[in-house]
Amino acid sequence: MRIAAAAGPGGGGTLRTLAEDGTPAAPARAVPDLVAAIADQERAAAPRWVWPSTARLYPRLLDAGVRVARCHDLELVESLLLGHAGRYGEPRSVAAAWARLRGEPVPPDRPPDEPAPQPSLFDDDPERDAPADDIGRIVAVHAAQQRAIAGLDGFALLAAAESAGALVAAEMRRDGLPWSAAEHDALLTELLGPRPTGGLRPRRLQDLADRISAAFAPSSGPHTHVNPDSPAQILKAFASAGLPIPSTRAHVLKRIDHPAVPLLLEYKELSRLHTAHGWAWLDTWVSGGRLRPEYVVGGVVSGRWATSGGGALQIPRVLRRAVVADPGWALVVADAAQLEPRVLAALAGDRAFADAAAHGDLYAALSDAFHDDGAGGLDARGKAKLALLSAMYGGGTGEAVQLLAVLKRRFPDAFEYVEAAARAGENGRLVRSRLGRTCPPPSAGWRELTSAGDDSGRGTAAQALRSRGRFTRNFVVQATAADWALALLGSLRRRLTVLQPPPTAIQGSSSARRPAGGTASAAPGAPRLVFFQHDEVIVHTPAGLAAEVTAAVHAAADEARRLLFGDTPVAFPMEIAVVGRYADAK
Repeated sequence: MRIAAAAGPGGGGTLRTLAEDGTPAAPARAVPDLVAAIADQERAAAPRWVWPSTARLYPRLLDAGVRVARCHDLELVESLLLGHAGRYGEPRSVAAAWARLRGEPVPPDRPPDEPAPQPSLFDDDPERDAPADDIGRIVAVHAAQQRAIAGLDGFALLAAAESAGALVAAEMRRDGLPWSAAEHDALLTELLGPRPTGGLRPRRLQDLADRISAAFAPSSGPHTHVNPDSPAQILKAFASAGLPIPSTRAHVLKRIDHPAVPLLLEYKELSRLHTAHGWAWLDTWVSGGRLRPEYVVGGVVSGRWATSGGGALQIPRVLRRAVVADPGWALVVADAAQLEPRVLAALAGDRAFADAAAHGDLYAALSDAFHDDGAGGLDARGKAKLALLSAMYGGGTGEAVQLLAVLKRRFPDAFEYVEAAARAGENGRLVRSRLGRTCPPPSAGWRELTSAGDDSGRGTAAQALRSRGRFTRNFVVQATAADWALALLGSLRRRLTVLQPPPTAIQGSSSARRPAGGTASAAPGAPRLVFFQHDEVIVHTPAGLAAEVTAAVHAAADEARRLLFGDTPVAFPMEIAVVGRYADAK
């Protein structure tokens, strides 16, 4: 059963029961308290909720302790359908989709950072003046999406997985990743010195800045100050030392011999930590022992997530010691081993390649195809890895050329799969993931350049063709890996809800809350998904349930494999560690 939900002013709203194809199965029903009504229906029937945006509505439910099992996110699905039609980036709101259905001018989407409408001066309800959703438009747009999805193989699973991902993202922000502010502060103090005031550099950074200036003194003069935060000053200082360089990138600096180089490299690393995850970041994003970033589902064209705040997808390894489980709890850290090569093996249907991918270490299983010359270079396993990565990412220089030739002879179907995707891209065509996620079409500028065949100047036609070929070659693999990861998330989330925590865990959980709506969703103190990054998940669980959570992760990975690839011999093993802190997982 499906139920469309439209938010109205004052906390009320409208519900309407739908058939699976989206046609109305009952009259629309106004409810004075939308959250309570959703809680009642969830407990009674656990329907698939149809609403405009999980990111906007679901946090209201979570704040009231209400969790739902399933949803259909109209905005996310509209984006997927537009992309499939080669109309990537068009407005995706219900209002825009409704206008397209009626052949009317399509309104732009509201910018994601645009604030919600403000309440009136004497109104203490901030939602009273918010624009209400239109239940008629919601129902019509959903029905149109269902008709479109019905004609696309695999797309129903993609729509369900993307919508489930939106539920997970909102729940992870609500629950938060366990984070010790004291550990974080101690780490910053250890690496940078005491917390500075007045906008000054931390002590360690200032010491390095002084030593960098001193290192350039012989060539730039004893009183010359070189600001390590200024690339222009660094380039000028190296030029004065007789070492002109094109940029201050780390790989460029490492090629030259100068006493300032190791100091600059250390300064860059510590400055990056201070800027991206220093005390200001800690004050902004960590509260109550939890990091709560803002996840953006499908924020990357391949289907990978992004963040619009908090930077959770780029937690430096050095900071992982600040991710600490609650007392009596544990972190189950799981990541998919060699995910993208295994996805390629399953996609291509190359029997020899698939048989090799049925083993734990895929690169080792492929190593017999490559000669280990024992001369201090890459061993056979390393060559297998380089060949596979070159095939997926478009490498083709140096030793990779010879290794690709070996891969092509040994696994022709796998090689041809990515080659065909590259050719499609170079021809300006679209390529898709296993479930139908579609790459953006080439720009008008790209078509003009490549059709003219102009190989003069900086942006040549040949370069443009190769660049798009590399993009589409990788897209078919990376986007399918994103499909698999979303299927894993949805399956794991469902499995975690049935794990019942021991009473002591419920009492001891610092995050335990009693659901106001009384839904049948996961109980307070139950295991929670608290982190997701491409091919890695973290579950925060009562320690007594760690073994059950581990089994759930393995089962979810296998279900995702079967959902996407059916009866394939390719294995998708999960490397799992049960730890008290994230840093101990690897």
